[in-house]
Amino acid sequence: MKKKNNTVRINKFFILGIVFLFGTIIIKMGYIGITHSVDNTNLKTFAANRDTVKKTLYATRGTIYDTNGEVLAQNVNSYTVIAFLDESRTTDPDNPQHVVDKEYTAEKLYEVFSENIKTNSMTKDDILALLSQEGLYQVELGPSGRGITELVKEEIEDLNLPGISFISSTKRYYQMGNFASYAIGYAKKDEDGKIAGEMGIESYFNDYLSGTDGYTEYQQDAYGYQIANTPAITDEPKDGADVYLTLDSTIQLKLENAIKEITDKYNLTWMTITIADAKTGAILGTASAPNFNPNTLDISSYLTPLTQYAYEPGSTMKIFSFMAAMENGVYDGDETYESGTLKIGDITIKDFNNVGWGTITYNEGFSYSSNVAAAKLAQKMGGTKLKAYYRLLGFGSQTGIELPNESSGTVNFKYDIEISNAAFGQGITTTPIQTIQALTAIANDGVTLKPYIVDRVVDSDTGEILYKNQRTEVAKVASSETVEAMKDMMKDVVYSGLTSAKYYQTDRVTLIGKTGTAQIPSKNGGYLTGDYNYIRSFAGLFPYEDPQYIVYMSVKQLVGPLKSVANLVSGIVEDIATYKNIANTTLETSKIIPLENYISTDATTSESELEALGLDAILIGNGDVIINQYPKKGTLLGKNEKVFLLTNGDDYKMPYVIGWSASEIKNYCNFINLKCEYDGYGYVSEVSLDSDSTINKKETINITLNDKYEKYLTTETEEVTD
Repeated sequence: MKKKNNTVRINKFFILGIVFLFGTIIIKMGYIGITHSVDNTNLKTFAANRDTVKKTLYATRGTIYDTNGEVLAQNVNSYTVIAFLDESRTTDPDNPQHVVDKEYTAEKLYEVFSENIKTNSMTKDDILALLSQEGLYQVELGPSGRGITELVKEEIEDLNLPGISFISSTKRYYQMGNFASYAIGYAKKDEDGKIAGEMGIESYFNDYLSGTDGYTEYQQDAYGYQIANTPAITDEPKDGADVYLTLDSTIQLKLENAIKEITDKYNLTWMTITIADAKTGAILGTASAPNFNPNTLDISSYLTPLTQYAYEPGSTMKIFSFMAAMENGVYDGDETYESGTLKIGDITIKDFNNVGWGTITYNEGFSYSSNVAAAKLAQKMGGTKLKAYYRLLGFGSQTGIELPNESSGTVNFKYDIEISNAAFGQGITTTPIQTIQALTAIANDGVTLKPYIVDRVVDSDTGEILYKNQRTEVAKVASSETVEAMKDMMKDVVYSGLTSAKYYQTDRVTLIGKTGTAQIPSKNGGYLTGDYNYIRSFAGLFPYEDPQYIVYMSVKQLVGPLKSVANLVSGIVEDIATYKNIANTTLETSKIIPLENYISTDATTSESELEALGLDAILIGNGDVIINQYPKKGTLLGKNEKVFLLTNGDDYKMPYVIGWSASEIKNYCNFINLKCEYDGYGYVSEVSLDSDSTINKKETINITLNDKYEKYLTTETEEVTD
């Protein structure tokens, strides 16, 4: 029986223990319910913070290249300079972690900013004021300290300034500054930190360039860290595609330098010049003034000149009104008419000299740029047919080139005087790109081509071509007979010497074309008056025998001689003719030098022969035999052009390259596989390697280019209008 009593006693104690344990738990739970706290941790706050976090993983924006693979726009690391002001950061006086000497720090940072940042707007006092603020733990040193490059960051780091640090980020960088800026456009960070295009190619192809952002998602604790042993879900970003333009940097640089020199010398409102491949419609170069630097966004106008400047074209439109007359069967070039004036209703149309040239043929009327001739032909044809032909050429509609917000222009006319005016480019508006599209008909047996400025878009990871451009025929607008007649008439315009078009004559290639002088509408009605209130233009093709290239130039309110812009254009045309090996050796053959083959010849002898021909021979290496050359045999060169001769010696010395053009230094570096980085455009003004120093191909040579383009300018004031 004792055994039974003991068992009962044990069960009672067990039950009491259970009751006590549950009582303790209930009391504890009641305490937690009231205080929401365990071990000094607020459970309500902890639970709220123990949340799922989703962070964006930004894709790297694609790179924009020219047609030869030169980088024009890319993402680079950038930095913001910050200064720690709180003394509590410093625990070791011998190793301060805050700004100690504010005056000295401000002075040194100002020196760096002034030397490296062209748009530096901060004074030493501005920096000192930021460093002297009370009660702040840290401060950003903007604006000059924002978006600095790796090189500037390293220069600041070398100063060993206590308390100065950096925040790393990414920015869009345009290596060649305002090079083709309106075509390339710009991209910048939006409110979410995403880089997005806002103009030009950067905007038009933003979806391709942006790629697809990824994300990472995980559980975080109260302190913002991922909770251990919890999974993270990550979707990796897909980097943006690369865009290859049709722009040729060599041609583009010629245009940029030419316009820069003109604008430095003369006042004007704006100027634009474009070179296109007449056989494909590809834009090889397009420059304008004013332009802007996408790195600093010093933009005065957000309109792209090539596609958004819509203005009265003036007499360049006679190319197309005369073609319209031919195609509609109302043109007889040998027919005569009385030039000078033509009465239409109450309005009198006048030739540019007010008196004309007496009784002349319509062919002569084109050479003289006779408004009366164009008006008479329009009246014969009728407004409906003229308008239909203009629209067939593409006027009044967007061309579809890969640039945003293209203007359509206007070709609406109804009454007799409007029809007559439209025949010589008044009362209608066109854009440069529309004129270029219409000119392609003269190079393609009467077929117009769609212009384009992007060659292809390539997946940056796989190399897959996502978008590809090619020659695209738009419309058959003229017969072979009309095309050949227009070529002859446009040649006569330039080479007859009857108008200001004579200034566009060239030696190395036969340039054909038509000038234009358009009045500028006044805000108060009618047109502006005065010697300079015109838009001057030139629309041309070369070579005459089989046009390969189109050139279109226009300039508004030029305060200077027309001969300056004419000589500029003709000089560019000659340079391109040589660069593209289409120079006409039947013209001024003494100025053209066909290059021979010098491979496997004696280096010294070859150098002497080339110098005797008037060429600039550059020997590379210390060998005695030529093993390679650039340019190749058969290239047509002009006097003083450079020929690079690679010898069988491996000791390469840096030549004296100051004054070399951008294309010359790039050809040299590419020829010997030398890594070179370029800053600016134009001509070499500074090189990181001294002349006659040994070249180490493992190192990168830094080359600074500056503007210099006086070759095609003139100060003569002789004027002949069209």
